[in-house]
Amino acid sequence: MYLAGNSLGAQPHAARAALLSAVDDQWASVGVAGWEDCGWWATPQRLGDRVGALVGAARGQVVVGDSTSVQLFGALIAAARLRPGRRVLLSDGGHFPTDRYLAASVARLTGLTLVTAAPDAMAPDADTAVVAVPAVDFRTGERWDLAAIVGRAHEAGAVVLVDLSHAVGVMPLALDALGVDLAVGCTYKYLNGGPGAPAFAYVATRHHDVLDPPLTGWTGHAEPFAMTEAWTPAPGVGRLRVGTPPMLSMLALDGALEVFDGPGSPDLAGVRAASLALGDAFLAALPAGAADTDVVTPREHGRRGGHVAVRVRDAEGLCAALARRGVVVDARPPDLLRFGFAAPYVTLDDARTAARELAALL
Repeated sequence: MYLAGNSLGAQPHAARAALLSAVDDQWASVGVAGWEDCGWWATPQRLGDRVGALVGAARGQVVVGDSTSVQLFGALIAAARLRPGRRVLLSDGGHFPTDRYLAASVARLTGLTLVTAAPDAMAPDADTAVVAVPAVDFRTGERWDLAAIVGRAHEAGAVVLVDLSHAVGVMPLALDALGVDLAVGCTYKYLNGGPGAPAFAYVATRHHDVLDPPLTGWTGHAEPFAMTEAWTPAPGVGRLRVGTPPMLSMLALDGALEVFDGPGSPDLAGVRAASLALGDAFLAALPAGAADTDVVTPREHGRRGGHVAVRVRDAEGLCAALARRGVVVDARPPDLLRFGFAAPYVTLDDARTAARELAALL
């Protein structure tokens, strides 16, 4: 029972097939001509549009490539440059570590003052340049109200940068409709792209003409093969491309995204309903009494992400003990066990069994 998809998604059959084809049918057979003959060069933005369909973004606003940390660094500085003269970077104090570390680094580099607060308590003002928040808390699985956060930020004139890593692929998202300015996210959790799969960045079309990224790599040049002395940005979101695309992992992700293809795709409303039902089954099967105090994830559907976190003593020991019983979850120090409910491959029996095994160990 694999309930760790909120950390690393399971391997889809199509991802394996795509990776083997990339190695045997493309790289080995075509070689360098693959950049044109196999369409490798266009893959970052082609994949970007596939991911864009999962986050509520119209075509041409998402690009895939590099790691989440690299994408986040570039997006934070580009966001700050959209509001010159403002002095505050407002970020979630409980953000995922790389978000916190990079926010502190970007503040030092740009001269901004880093201010932290919980997303639902943020109060941006006329001095706030950027509001950086996650869609879902990586520890507790709480889903934040992005509409309210964006509304308050835009009323103050700030831009909003959202980390979608714990949300993309497990729930419907509506970046365009919400008015989000920039977003980043990984693809190895609920999108099942594989360990170290490339991340993505979203920039709303209204910012494309003035977007000034800090990492001006050759593949983000308007004419990358002209090898000119000066960097000229590519049009649109393509200027966020930095280095040579990691094609093997990109094509593995391309295959993994087939999980979301099909009639009426992407049916993220159906995925969301199934994920919530799995979480409900898990919660209902936990032992009565202590469950209300030990479960730190909101039970309300509107406030819950794709995983449920339970506070326990010796979380790492219990995580290992569950694995020995055939239930794979993950632990976050000091005391959280996280149970991920990825609807494409987790069953109701899995959810109930995980709860029973946890209860037995407790």
